[in-house]
Amino acid sequence: MAFQKAVKGTILVGGGALATVLGLSQFAHYRRKQMNLAYVKAAECVSEPVNREPPSREAQLLTLQNTSEFDILVIGGGATGSGCALDAVTRGLKTALVERDDFSSGTSSRSTKLIHGGVRYLQKAIMKLDIEQYRMVKEALHERANLLEIAPHLSAPLPIMLPVYKWWQLPYYWVGIKLYDLVAGSNCLKSSYVLSKSRALEHFPMLQKDKLVGAIVYYDGQHNDARMNLAIALTAARYGAATANYMEVVSLLKKTDPQTGKVRVSGARCKDVLTGQEFDVRAKCVINATGPFTDSVRKMDDKDAAAICQPSAGVHIVMPGYYSPESMGLLDPATSDGRVIFFLPWQKMTIAGTTDTPTDVTHHPIPSEEDINFILNEV
Repeated sequence: MAFQKAVKGTILVGGGALATVLGLSQFAHYRRKQMNLAYVKAAECVSEPVNREPPSREAQLLTLQNTSEFDILVIGGGATGSGCALDAVTRGLKTALVERDDFSSGTSSRSTKLIHGGVRYLQKAIMKLDIEQYRMVKEALHERANLLEIAPHLSAPLPIMLPVYKWWQLPYYWVGIKLYDLVAGSNCLKSSYVLSKSRALEHFPMLQKDKLVGAIVYYDGQHNDARMNLAIALTAARYGAATANYMEVVSLLKKTDPQTGKVRVSGARCKDVLTGQEFDVRAKCVINATGPFTDSVRKMDDKDAAAICQPSAGVHIVMPGYYSPESMGLLDPATSDGRVIFFLPWQKMTIAGTTDTPTDVTHHPIPSEEDINFILNEV
């Protein structure tokens, strides 16, 4: 199989880092190209799960220690890493997955809880005649529909209201949102529509009434990313992947390829954070799916490797639920500095954000007072 032929012992970088380096449109093209190269009729390979119940952590650790060599070792238990592990194990590859903290403890649980094609990306595609941006939006809308279909218990359509304060903006935004519906095609969740000023204030009584013209409502998806991530990791474990959290990679193992004479990565030295025990996990291929920590793993392979990931911080704040109705969100497209802010209902509360500012990589990032005050001032 094409995927098996790709197992060469090199480090593969997780999608989040590549998206940061290449830019979203280039990454979408790269991802499609790689998917075409690695296309396999996976349905023919998938069978019933090996384990009806996921093995205990102790059993997983024993498997990690006692297996002479895995086909694939995935570092990172976020959405990318868990997805890689599930994809690999259901293709018949002997797979291991290690995560330093809880599954989905990092980027994969700290999102705006939306699954969307990107209204702003479509705007850029049209204004700049960027075909790659357009293709990315179209693909994302297709994946939005796919996620709503395969995980209806964790995903649901969500109407989002766009308030309009100038008459000329009403037809401008309306055309843009209708194009968004058009690009979605058969995957359009529900047609967008216009609300009068009075109806808009019924949904969001705290809106500024002065100069409010009306509002446009369009549909995107809302998604519980952390639970989805955990479900993927558990499914990989049920299919036989050796999956363990609180396992930190402290160094990479290397060996010389007898065919080429080149030194290549052959696994990792792992440490059980809970007990301090260390042991080697050997594998033909190591996948680096550590998100913002991509460069730290790359430097384990080559200490002189140039950094390829530019980390940035997106901050959300949680506010009382009365800031938004339970069944509708709000989009502010014109904040004081041009950034977009969402107000979304979530778990009987309201999430407001997000910001996007350069930052240093830390294990436990905290929001700055500046970001918090920016969101509060916009509110």
